[in-house]
Amino acid sequence: MKIKSLAAAALGTAILAGCATFSQEPVGPEVISFDHGATDTLVALGLESKIVAVPQTGLPDYLKDAVADLPDAGNLKTPDLNVVRELAPDLVLVTGRQSESLNDLQAIVQVQDVSLLGNDYLEAVQIRVLGLATLYGQLEEGKEALEELWKYVDQQRSALADSQPVAVVTHNDGNFSLRNEAVVFQLLDLKAAAVPAGVESITRGTRVFTPVTPENLAAMAPAHLFVVDRSAAIGGEPLDAEELSRNLAAAGGEAIDVTVLTPALWYLSGGGLQSVRLQVEEIVDAL
Repeated sequence: MKIKSLAAAALGTAILAGCATFSQEPVGPEVISFDHGATDTLVALGLESKIVAVPQTGLPDYLKDAVADLPDAGNLKTPDLNVVRELAPDLVLVTGRQSESLNDLQAIVQVQDVSLLGNDYLEAVQIRVLGLATLYGQLEEGKEALEELWKYVDQQRSALADSQPVAVVTHNDGNFSLRNEAVVFQLLDLKAAAVPAGVESITRGTRVFTPVTPENLAAMAPAHLFVVDRSAAIGGEPLDAEELSRNLAAAGGEAIDVTVLTPALWYLSGGGLQSVRLQVEEIVDAL
C-alpha cells in the first residue's frame, strides 16, 4: 500500500467540495490522526465527528475538550496498532514522527502524510489546511479560515514591527539549542539575535542542532528569550526558569526577559488552524 501525500489526495478528492452542502453529516473519511496540528484543523472546520481516535499521551490542553474522550491510539511516536486494527478507520494521518511504525501501519490501513513540507511555513500550513478541508468537501471553508488566520497574523506582525531581536531555544534535559522557529521568525518576522563567534552547529543524520549555553545566550543579548521545553512536553523534568534567569544574569544577561512557552503546544503540535493562532497569541502576549 502506498503512502499518499496530502496535496495529491486533495486534488484527487476535490469533487467532494461540491456535494458537502447537501448533507448535514460531513462527507469524507473517518481518520485516526497522529498529528495534533491536523487534528486541531479538523476540529476548527467542524469535522471532529470524523476523528475516531488520537494519541492521548501528551495531548495539548487546547484539544482536550474536543478529543480527550476518544479512544487512545498510542503516542505520537508509537501508534497502537491494535487500536488501529479494531477501529479500522478509512485513513491514518501521519508525519515523520511515526516513521518507525510506517510500514506496520501501511500493512493494515491507508496512510496519508500530512507533514509540513518546504521552507515556506505559511505555504506549508496552507497546503495542509486546504488538503484536509478538500477531503471533506470544505475547500471554501478552509480558504475562509485561512484568510481569517493570515489577517490576524498580519495584524500582529505589523504591531511587532519595531520589536527588539529575540532568540528561541529548545530545552532538553538541562541543555539548550537554538530553534529556528517559523512562527516567530517567518510569520511574525521578528529579528533574530546574532549568534556569537565560536558557536557551532552539529549535524545528526538529517537534523542540525546549534547547542548554546546561558553564557552564549547572554552574549547574544536578545531582548526576549523564548524557550520550547521539550523535556516538559514529553514528561521529563521541566526547565527551572528561575535558575536559567539567574545563570543569564551571572553571565551579564540580566536584561533578557525569559518566557517558557506552553510545552505541548510548541513541541508536540503546530501547523494547524488553532495551534498557529495560539502560538502567535502567546508570542504577542509575551512581548
